[in-house]
Amino acid sequence: MESFIVESIKKKIAVSRNWVAVDKFGQGVVLDLDKYDLMRRVAINARDLRILDPLLSYPCGIFARGTAIVANLEHIKVIITKHEVLLRDPLDSEVIPIVEELKRRWKPAFQDGDGEEDEYAGNEFPFEIQALEVVLQGICTSLDAEARELELAAYPALDELITKTNSRNLDRVRRMKSTMSRLRIRVHKVRDEIEQLINHNDRMATLYLSRKTDVNSIQSLWHLIDSPIISSKASTCSAPTNQETNNVEELEMLLEAYLMQIESTKNKLETLREYINDTEDYINIQIDNHRNQLIQLELFLSSGSVCMSIYSAVAAVFGMNIPYPWRENHAYLFKWVVLLTTFVSASTLMLIIRYARRKGLC
Repeated sequence: MESFIVESIKKKIAVSRNWVAVDKFGQGVVLDLDKYDLMRRVAINARDLRILDPLLSYPCGIFARGTAIVANLEHIKVIITKHEVLLRDPLDSEVIPIVEELKRRWKPAFQDGDGEEDEYAGNEFPFEIQALEVVLQGICTSLDAEARELELAAYPALDELITKTNSRNLDRVRRMKSTMSRLRIRVHKVRDEIEQLINHNDRMATLYLSRKTDVNSIQSLWHLIDSPIISSKASTCSAPTNQETNNVEELEMLLEAYLMQIESTKNKLETLREYINDTEDYINIQIDNHRNQLIQLELFLSSGSVCMSIYSAVAAVFGMNIPYPWRENHAYLFKWVVLLTTFVSASTLMLIIRYARRKGLC
């Protein structure tokens, strides 16, 4: 019991509390935050933080929680607000490219005075949607890279297995098939989450944190208008309608682009899976063929044993040391017995082989 408690404490200590915060100006800073500091910083509850707990196997998901977006996509665990992005484990090799892309995305439009405009300067998406785009791009690119790496290793291994079937190649393909199955499950989880977002406009609308804040501010302003003069002037300005606030066509197109990318990765894995299954079928056909050849050899050996047993039976009869009167003065019969027995044995073997070939047994 004590060892279990010590091990659980070690696991809790081993979990990194480091987060990196990237703001709208591309400035990143590494923070040491526990869950209470995070709850105060981004105004979310402890239940939502459990989604990002690496010790809990929580499924992939993207959730809008009031003033923040909580996303758990494989190794990327992120909290997005209107002003900053918080990423867990910034020193992780798989998270570093996401941090660098976030900083590059929001760097100044003109850098080093060379007059070259940044490629994202004209992006009309709000800050939180741009951050979500970087996260989706990072996870889709990471999964696609793993799929390509698996393809480069799997196809030569499968070809080598076809040419030379041995324990080493079989074990190598078995490990690659296990890796492919795990990667395929991960790709399906991310794909299903993106597809669910596309199919629900209400969920997509809740991801616009800035829009929700603007709508709440305008509604509060309208409630404060009491003067008839101000009301007559304000009547010329229309309040945002539900259709405007729920306009998610641009976000839907963005998600569809990444859905197509993850579908491409899924198709690569499906093609690899079919190739593995075809290789397994080919290996099974080879094994069946070898098994049939062994059965044919066993049939020939068994037929030969039957024929030799006839010869052995005749030799045993004439080899018994029992005095018989007909054995005297008949030495010339020895060669005839040997020849006749050999002929009968050979004829029996040929009849068995002919019967087997007629029945398709060999």
